[in-house]
Amino acid sequence: MNSSQAVSSRSPGSRGLPAKAIIREVGLRDGLQSIATVLPTAQKQEWILDAYACGQREIEVGSFVPPKLLPQLADTAEVLAYARTLPGLFASVLVPNLKGAERAIEGGADLMILPLSASHAHSLANLRKTPDEVVAELGRIRAARDAAGSKTLIEGGVGTAWGCTLQGNVPVSEVLRLLQALLDAGADRVSLADTVGYANPYAVSTLVEQALKIAGDRFCCGHFHDTRGLALANAAAALQLGVSRFDASLAGIGGCPHAPGASGNASTEDLAFMLEAMGVDTGLDINALLALRAKVAGWLAGEATHGAMWRAGLPNNFKPAAAR
Repeated sequence: MNSSQAVSSRSPGSRGLPAKAIIREVGLRDGLQSIATVLPTAQKQEWILDAYACGQREIEVGSFVPPKLLPQLADTAEVLAYARTLPGLFASVLVPNLKGAERAIEGGADLMILPLSASHAHSLANLRKTPDEVVAELGRIRAARDAAGSKTLIEGGVGTAWGCTLQGNVPVSEVLRLLQALLDAGADRVSLADTVGYANPYAVSTLVEQALKIAGDRFCCGHFHDTRGLALANAAAALQLGVSRFDASLAGIGGCPHAPGASGNASTEDLAFMLEAMGVDTGLDINALLALRAKVAGWLAGEATHGAMWRAGLPNNFKPAAAR
């Protein structure tokens, strides 16, 4: 499966589910930006190296935002440079605007993700732009990328796709309009995010089915927060439609400042177990992930961590999908 593939070939042995899936680690960006601890650069690099040893090949390593706003991510350029030294690692960064995109291009990121909130209220609160102004910014980013002769891919990530704590309901029609607008503006691919944890499996199935009709193989990823305990169920709903890439955060760290009481992102280790148990090959060593989780949780002492696998471990009869 290459880095731009959205849906995987189906496997008869796994009841029509994708044969393989990718978990993109977002803890180093979405996780760390949401907590007070500022992790040293050396520990971030160690995290990346250990995740790579676990089998992870897609990692969101940071965000090019002003350091005064997010000091937790001030060293993104250094972390990205390190990630690029690991063979076959697909390193992505979040960019809020053209200036951030220029830094991503300069740093040789494999992918830059421009977040867009389908909720007008959340977009203004989070990015100080309307959704359509973000679409226009993506057009400028595409032009700059092409002018630079860069190979950095552009992903338009539509957040608050299932609802918003500030606005409430977000119409499906608006989400789909913005997906199309991002593609028309030059996005190489698009994704959907349940930023504040309003989604449920039925709503996920309904929206993703329509999104796939618009974006086809340019629909690349589902990003689900575990605010109300449904991140894995929502991922499973998207998986059943053929989606084969999911964002997740080690130890479930992260969240959104506009989702009070949120319990973080989908946990990388829990999601990996669910997929493998369902017969979907992730290429990940779950025991090694659990060891890395323990290390990172130690670095983040005092911060809230989440997930269940670290408590119970793997079942005695567990076999990874590739071994069946």
